[in-house]
Amino acid sequence: MGGKLKIRELAAQAGVSMSTVSRVLAGKSNTSARAKQAVLDCAKAQGVLSEMSAGRLLFNNVTVFAPSRAFDVRTDIFYYKVLQGIRNAVECCDVRINYCAIEENDSDVPLFLRRISDPACETAIIVGIDDLRVHEVAADVGKPCVLVNCRDRSMRLDMVSPDHLLIGEFSAHYLIEQGHRDILTLICLRRKTLQSRLDGVREAFAEHHIEFDDDRHLVTTSGFGSEEAKAAIGAYFSPRARDQYPTAILAAGDFMAVGALEALEELGLAVPGDISLMTMDGFNLAEIHDVPLTSVNVPRDELGQEAMRLLQQRLSRPDSPTCNLLLGGRLVVRSSVRRFGGRKLKSAVNPGSHGLYGS
Repeated sequence: MGGKLKIRELAAQAGVSMSTVSRVLAGKSNTSARAKQAVLDCAKAQGVLSEMSAGRLLFNNVTVFAPSRAFDVRTDIFYYKVLQGIRNAVECCDVRINYCAIEENDSDVPLFLRRISDPACETAIIVGIDDLRVHEVAADVGKPCVLVNCRDRSMRLDMVSPDHLLIGEFSAHYLIEQGHRDILTLICLRRKTLQSRLDGVREAFAEHHIEFDDDRHLVTTSGFGSEEAKAAIGAYFSPRARDQYPTAILAAGDFMAVGALEALEELGLAVPGDISLMTMDGFNLAEIHDVPLTSVNVPRDELGQEAMRLLQQRLSRPDSPTCNLLLGGRLVVRSSVRRFGGRKLKSAVNPGSHGLYGS
């Protein structure tokens, strides 16, 4: 408490016991909601919360809203791992997590309102929900709430997401730096986050004065599965002559990259001898497939930790501007990208590294 305000004085101001103040500031849950709020209000007024250790969470209940597929590792490993990261972030704290499945678009807004308005919901994390009505309700309810991998256009909610634009730009830039000019981007544009990643690819092309032709440089799918990606790549290559093939494929996910690899193998094309292959994902299959995939690892596990930190910040500094935190990826060079010419490779992370923040 910075030596400026003793627990005894804070207890007197809040009208509670010294032990109650100690429990609240230590992040313990065995305090009534009314007493806890009184302590927090006094602590905020006196500037105590901003001086506290970030390790002491000031809330004991958080409700996580996410698409139903996020709760099954077989249907969406990315969001499943995000939820796992949230659990890991509070495993040493007295925090209970409740879950509610709502769809990313056309969400059940009445259900969302009931759950976020429940007194048991002190704070909320919304994962991958694009429905703007959900964002509006969350902001209107006024509880500390963080969006993960989605955007609040009204700028009333804190947000944390991978920097999809920069990840796409960096990935394409890396391939271009290896001498590739005919790069095919394989991507699912179901969500705006992936559109941002494609925008980054386009920016890299423009920076290097390469025209991005959708017919030549882009294959889109409706999902992220390997079978759909395999079919899409097969359909792209079948009408083209050998001299019209791209020299590299940049896939928006590991499963899509595997589908592309299988399609190339059926065409008798080797990776990276005939065509290079790179993925913007890097955690799921990149290290275990027959062809180790060069990748830009997209942050996912760390999203939960950063969401918790933003919730804590919102409680301790309720009047501060909302935050849009973008996490960078990390390049991992393996053996699926061929380099043309004599250009020196830029430094990269060793294959065994799982660091997040690249330069």
